[in-house]
Amino acid sequence: MQHVLGLKCTICGKTYGVDEIDYICPEHGDDGIVDVLYDYDAIRANISREDLARNHNRTIWRYKPLMPVAPESAEPPLRVGWTPLYAAPRLAEKLGLRHLWVKDDGVNPTASFKDRASAVAVVKAREAGAEIITTASTGNAAAALAGLSASVGLPAVIFVPKSAPEAKIAQHLIYGARVMLVDGTYDDAFELTLKVAREFGWYNRNTAYNPYMTEGKKTGILEICEQLAWDAPDRVFVPVGDGCIIGSVHKGLKDLMALGWIDHMPKIMGVQAEGSSPLVDAWERGIEGWEMEPVSAISVADSIVAGLPRDRNKALAAVRETDGAYIAVSDQEILDAIPTIARNTGVFSEPAAAASYAGLVKAVDQGLVDPQERVVVMLTGSGLKDIKSAMKTVPEPPIVAPNLDAVKALMGD
Repeated sequence: MQHVLGLKCTICGKTYGVDEIDYICPEHGDDGIVDVLYDYDAIRANISREDLARNHNRTIWRYKPLMPVAPESAEPPLRVGWTPLYAAPRLAEKLGLRHLWVKDDGVNPTASFKDRASAVAVVKAREAGAEIITTASTGNAAAALAGLSASVGLPAVIFVPKSAPEAKIAQHLIYGARVMLVDGTYDDAFELTLKVAREFGWYNRNTAYNPYMTEGKKTGILEICEQLAWDAPDRVFVPVGDGCIIGSVHKGLKDLMALGWIDHMPKIMGVQAEGSSPLVDAWERGIEGWEMEPVSAISVADSIVAGLPRDRNKALAAVRETDGAYIAVSDQEILDAIPTIARNTGVFSEPAAAASYAGLVKAVDQGLVDPQERVVVMLTGSGLKDIKSAMKTVPEPPIVAPNLDAVKALMGD
C-alpha cells in the first residue's frame, strides 16, 4: 500500500504508520478513531478519470488505487458497487426542485450499502491472515459480512440485537455465519464485539473502529460523481446512525477534490431519526464528537439507531466542513417516505434508507435547499429487509371472488 501514508487520529491528530496500530489511536482507547491518509501524487500516477472511462470493471474495485488494499490482494467474487443512480423527475417536481437523483444501493449482493465496507473488510482480514472475522450490527452490516465472508469461505461470527428484523437475521443464518443475538442494544453488541475480538484475536469489522470501513463506503460517492460525469452535486442527503456512511461521503469527496477530479465540495446533509438523533443534537449545540454522551435510542429505522455514534468525529466534520446540516425526522415521516419513493422512482427502500428522502422533504420545507441545486439522495438498503415496517404504510388489499363481476364491483364499474 505505497499510496497510504498513514493513519491519523481524529481527536489528537497523531499519525501512525499502517503497521503501528491495527484499528485505533492508543492514546484515546476505543474512542480513538483514525483516518487513512493518502499520497495523492502516487495515486495520480496509477489512476485518472480517463483510465476509469476505459475500465470495464463495474464494481467498487475500479477504484482500487484509491483504496487501502494491496494491488495484488484478491477481491471477493460478489459484484459489489456501481449501483444505479436514477434521475427522479417526479420526486423533484413534488418538491419544486429542478435536479434530483436517487442512488439505489439496495441492489448490492446482500441488498445494502454495507456490502461496500464488508468487501474491504474481507480483503483486509485475508491480508492479515485472520481465521475468523467478526462484527456488531443492527442487521445490515452483519448480513453484508456474512455474505461477503461466505463468498470467500472465511468464517464469520456476528453479534446483533435480538430485536433485529427477522429478514436480516435470516440472511445471517442462510449465509452460514455464527449468529449471536444480544439481549441488549446495538451499542451493547458493539462493546461486546470489541471484547470478544481482543480475547480471541478475530479480525474486527466494526464500523468506525476499523478505519478501513470508511474507505470501502466512500466508493458510493466516487460512483455518484463519476455517474454525473464528474460534475459533483450541490447537496447529498445521507441517512445517519453510527456516522460511518456520512463520514465516508466526506472522505470520498475530499479525495476527489485533492485529485482535482471535481471542482467543488457538495454540502452534506445528515438525516437522523428523531428517536436516535444524538448527532443532530451535537451539531445544534456545537459540541465535538468526543464530548458526546450516550443517549437512549429507538426508531422504526433500525439500521440508523445508535445511542452513541461510533464515527461521530468524522460524522460531525462531514457536515460542518461542507456547510451542510443535520436534520431529524419522525418515524411517521420515514414511513411516509417509503411508498412515496417507490411510487415515483420504482425503488423500494427500507426505513433507514427512506429517512434520507424524508430529510430532503423537511429541508425543502425549511428553505434549506435552493430549487436550482443538484441534489442526490442516498438510498442505502432494500425495503425487503423490513417488510413488517413497509406493510404499515399501505392498506390491506381486498379479497375478491374469482369472477369478473366481483372485480367490476371493486373497481366501481
